Amino acid sequence: MTTAIDPDFPCALTIDVPFPTPRLASTALQALQVDKELSALVSRTFTLVPSQDTADANSDVQVLRTHYKATTNRMLRVAVNSFMESLSLIIEVMAELDEDVLAARAQDEPAQ
Repeated sequence: MTTAIDPDFPCALTIDVPFPTPRLASTALQALQVDKELSALVSRTFTLVPSQDTADANSDVQVLRTHYKATTNRMLRVAVNSFMESLSLIIEVMAELDEDVLAARAQDEPAQ
């Protein structure tokens, strides 16, 4: 995907994060949208898109796409670092508390 460079925000990055179900992707999106960017020097958008991986074409994999634009590489790095910390926390909470994740983990564990 080629887009024109925004002269006000010349530094850009798109991050795709796959989730095993659309519900988990939507939950992550809702949790991340709550926090607004603290700087006017950074712009961020979220979208949910289907997986483009042909191996996952028939699965429920949903991708959280985050597009960042910033005035400088430093501002972009700071914003993305903060995003990654928040995303990490959200995924950890899902792994510990989400019913679908716990059910899948129980199926994967060997019987004792």
